[in-house]
Amino acid sequence: MKVPVAAQVYSVREEAAADFEKTMQQLADMGYDGVELAGLYGKSVEEIRNCLKRVGLQAVSAHVPIDELKMDMDKTVQIYQEIGCKYVVVPYLNQERWYGGSQYQETLQLMEKISEKCAQAGMELLYHNHNFEFQKTPEGGYQLDAFYDTIPSEKLKTELDLCWVKVGGADPVTYLHQYSGRCPVVHIKDFIVKDEEVVLVAVGDGEVDAQAVVPAAIESGAQWLVVEQDSHTYGSPMENMKKSLNCVKSCLY
Repeated sequence: MKVPVAAQVYSVREEAAADFEKTMQQLADMGYDGVELAGLYGKSVEEIRNCLKRVGLQAVSAHVPIDELKMDMDKTVQIYQEIGCKYVVVPYLNQERWYGGSQYQETLQLMEKISEKCAQAGMELLYHNHNFEFQKTPEGGYQLDAFYDTIPSEKLKTELDLCWVKVGGADPVTYLHQYSGRCPVVHIKDFIVKDEEVVLVAVGDGEVDAQAVVPAAIESGAQWLVVEQDSHTYGSPMENMKKSLNCVKSCLY
């Protein structure tokens, strides 16, 4: 049971902004196989691509805001195609664009257009959830399920963030199996609740059972596991990324 593991660069965004190549080298030295981009940190396409090639990391995917894609879909998709990404991920939809919002129907149509453009470039479109998508519809289901039910699975895949799945009230293992075959990239992230607030921690230090979710992700068809930690209340970003990777890898063998 072995799949590659990538680091979401947003987890080390300050380090990447200060010295992109040094940060990528450190992630490679830790044992990461690839990265998921979140911006280009002032670098050109060639600089990003060449840097990742030098240090031996694969550009798996990129988080790209939907409005950035809407503004210039051709150019934006081409950027990530040239970097070598296999997946383009919409990382978030605001209240107006989400279920029940004034721009929801427009967003559904836009997602299909983006998907078609990605397919032409040999890439797939994914959506990355938070926990707000687990609010209920009038019918009693999760809004996230209603969203995925509206767009054909061949046009939109999932990037399930298992931390937010659990915070949202769903069971991560059950949810992975529900989307079996539709979740090529899975975010492995962990959290604790302190003073009624969600605090992100290194994988293995919180409430997400890595020993359960990692095998479930693979069984459900994950081609890549991505470690993400948006904030670092405890420990430094690099320490936490190393700790998380060690935990994930311990579940792979």
